[in-house]
Amino acid sequence: MAAFSPRKNLLTLVLIGIFLAGAVPGYVKGQDCSACAADECCSKYNYCGKGDDYCGVGCKQGPCNGPNDVSVPDIVTEDFFNGILNQATGQCPGKSFYTRAAFINALGSYEQFGRVGSADDSKREIAAFFAHATHETGSFCYIEESDVPATQNYCNDVDYPQYPCNPSKRYYGRGPLQLTWNYNYAQAGSNNGFDGLNSPETVATDAVVSFKVAMWYWMNSVQQYVSQGFGATIKAINGDVECNGKEPAKVQSRIDKYTQYCQQFGVAPGENLSC
Repeated sequence: MAAFSPRKNLLTLVLIGIFLAGAVPGYVKGQDCSACAADECCSKYNYCGKGDDYCGVGCKQGPCNGPNDVSVPDIVTEDFFNGILNQATGQCPGKSFYTRAAFINALGSYEQFGRVGSADDSKREIAAFFAHATHETGSFCYIEESDVPATQNYCNDVDYPQYPCNPSKRYYGRGPLQLTWNYNYAQAGSNNGFDGLNSPETVATDAVVSFKVAMWYWMNSVQQYVSQGFGATIKAINGDVECNGKEPAKVQSRIDKYTQYCQQFGVAPGENLSC
């Protein structure tokens, strides 16, 4: 057996890295997690990429393969959930609709929700989800969007002809994250066992489906940005309307709720809170 030479082996690894960086564009993107794209993982060796080598064991940020061993129900306790409900004022239809039991039931369909990365990453993700849900629904007061103009159906079947709108239905905001637009309802429905195009109201009449739809949207459109900071999740959910100084009060409302929930979970909120 040949003797092990640390200096020789280190030089060999460096030369291989230089060769791969030059010969295979995009294979190595540098040893800095901040350089990773939103849909890439940062590996345990600080390299950006996709697949098990990057998103598997030791993954530091991004859409890391899960689930980890965090128990979401242990974080979202009855006291935590009811603490949100108790903030709602007046006669709120959501108070008798949104329940922790429905939330826990919906978790069964999305095992990676709140279970990617470290335990602290999980707490931050759960805090972010509930911050947005609390903001969107007025502390679980509203089940569906109010004051929607009668002429606004949120139908776009010109750009999305594969999801033809039912002319007698309206695709305005419903559920914890206020799902909107025909194409979202269609996909959310096909993934959660209901006809989103012909029965969008299901999101406002079945609490378990309502939470499943919110989790579906989160997993597909938001979770990948959690590692970039809470501000990135605001941008993913409503960036065109609120970010870049357009609606600072609404952005601050989301941030305030997020930092409050992080404090309750005993975790630092991280950087990049605003968008």
